[in-house]
Amino acid sequence: MFFLQPLMLWGLFAVSIPIIIHLLNRRRHRTIQWAAMQFLLKATRESRGKKRLRHILILTCRALGIAALIAAAAIPVVSKLFGLGSGQPDLIVLVFDRSASMEANPKNGSIPRRELSLQRLRDSFADLKGTRLVLIDSASGKPQDVPSPEVIAELSATAATDTTADLPGLLSTAAEFLAETPGRAEVWITSDLQSTNWSPDDGRWNSVRAALTSLPQKPRVRVLALGGDNADNQTIQILSSRRSGTNLLLDLRITRGSDARNPLNLPVTINTNGVRSTESVTIPGQELRFIKTIALPSPDESGHGWVSIPGDGNPRDNVAFYAYGPALPIQSTVVADGEAAEYLSLATAPEGFGGQSVERLQPALAGSLTTTEQAALIWATDLPTGPVAAELERFLNDGGQVIFFPPAGESNNSFLEMEWSALGTAATDQFFILDSWNHDDGLLRDGIDGTPVPADRLRAVKRRIPEGEATVMARWDDAQPFLVRKVIGRGTAWFMGSLPDYTWSNLGDADVLLPAVQRAVLAGSDRFNSSYLATIGTSSAEPKTDEVRERLDDYGTDAKAEVGYLTGIQKLGDRTLAVNRSSSEDIPDVIERSALAPLLEGTDFSLFEDNSNSGRESISRGVWRGFLIAMLFFLLSEALLCLPNKPIAAVSANRPPTQHVR
Repeated sequence: MFFLQPLMLWGLFAVSIPIIIHLLNRRRHRTIQWAAMQFLLKATRESRGKKRLRHILILTCRALGIAALIAAAAIPVVSKLFGLGSGQPDLIVLVFDRSASMEANPKNGSIPRRELSLQRLRDSFADLKGTRLVLIDSASGKPQDVPSPEVIAELSATAATDTTADLPGLLSTAAEFLAETPGRAEVWITSDLQSTNWSPDDGRWNSVRAALTSLPQKPRVRVLALGGDNADNQTIQILSSRRSGTNLLLDLRITRGSDARNPLNLPVTINTNGVRSTESVTIPGQELRFIKTIALPSPDESGHGWVSIPGDGNPRDNVAFYAYGPALPIQSTVVADGEAAEYLSLATAPEGFGGQSVERLQPALAGSLTTTEQAALIWATDLPTGPVAAELERFLNDGGQVIFFPPAGESNNSFLEMEWSALGTAATDQFFILDSWNHDDGLLRDGIDGTPVPADRLRAVKRRIPEGEATVMARWDDAQPFLVRKVIGRGTAWFMGSLPDYTWSNLGDADVLLPAVQRAVLAGSDRFNSSYLATIGTSSAEPKTDEVRERLDDYGTDAKAEVGYLTGIQKLGDRTLAVNRSSSEDIPDVIERSALAPLLEGTDFSLFEDNSNSGRESISRGVWRGFLIAMLFFLLSEALLCLPNKPIAAVSANRPPTQHVR
């Protein structure tokens, strides 16, 4: 509870007026011992205690009546966002989460959490007369004054978006604003507590706490968490898209947010250049990942479209967009010689894989290597140094893929702080056997249908161990690494510990080599296809100098929101982009209260969890009428206590009347 007119509370000193008057009246009367009255005093001594109690009750009612009147004049308001005894702040900085996840409906509700939070806030702000309201929304991240709480729901800065929310960054902005704005302030945060938006492991939280607690007037922090279970919801994502001749291959993933014990049949609508088609898919478990092949009318044509599922608990995650350009050949280069070069070339561009080509380059000619149009490099010689190493590093940063195989001879070269160990040879009649590998990620991951790569068939008699700081993706049976990964910029460098040469191993059988190399080639080709895909909020989705943003698709939009904060097909100058939401917005995990407390430690924060699903409820209400009713109650009680006692009958029914003589 807080008071809109806290200065009126100084009037509570008036409660002492009845007490002072009572004490002054007692001083006006002096007690004189009179023998004739002793008998009467003795007769009434037994009722003196009751009279004293009544006088105390009368005095208490008078004091409480005055106190209730003063409290009503101070206009008390009870709000779940305020702590007990809080006064009205001069400034409220509202950090407003309007990320895509805030459009989810609570279970059994039909109003998105973003709209629920706006209704709650509008009701609370209605009682705050004279308080300045500054809004920092999660999409723009910029402070702006709100002219009136009545219009907060009508602002474009509170409209629905497909963006994410960076809570550490938003609170840093709030702290910077408060450092330049004097006065008693509070920070209000509305959020669904999605863990990916709060980023509890982000190192910036230390500076956020330091910035808030070091302000001259430390602000209180109020967190309005729109929690509770979500309505039934499914999400769809395009993980990648690739042009292959006259076909477009979309890697799709549909995820269920509810109970996945029973299969779910779901219609999927595909719109390509305005032509729609619908097919039904069955999701057997929690998610379904599959490749959708779309036949395109011409290999030289560019276009765009979207894939959608029916509306459910969150309309922002029911669509994914794609765009494509003319078909481009997939070119790769193999730098190797001998038997290994033959097998590596076959795995890089197998017969029947349309659009793929490979160039073989002798190690001695590696200095002439160009990577501008290459999807992947297969390197089976000494690690590069000098200008060649710089060229490969640029290639990796641009999104290329390189698989390094060990050299046949000894070499002390290093690249990206990686190097090869000395040659290891298996004992006579024994082999190095691949024992374990990552089934969910990397070059040896299981297929989309769950079929594993038969990597356990790999046998080697020679090997080199990749040494350096990298992620191990597969190990030999003696726990030594066989395949490691090192991410460089947008690309990936892979180090595989044996050669496809039968004097080394049976990698040439293609059980392991073919899927591994093809996955690297296709991942490398994405650096050309990815020029049509972008994630909202990233630099690639932003217009460059002199570019104007224009939306091309006909999927439903929110008229109030800015195009830059929405997904869709967007034209930026000469570029056509399919802008999609971040995959992090589809992760439903929320941050627990036990994890939230350390993030805001020392900021005098309070958490209000609103699990309701109705817009009719309010988080604040005025209670001054209750104080007026209490005042009337106390005054009526005082009046009743002041009534005289019932008079005693002067004449008995059995006695004759007394004779009066003049």
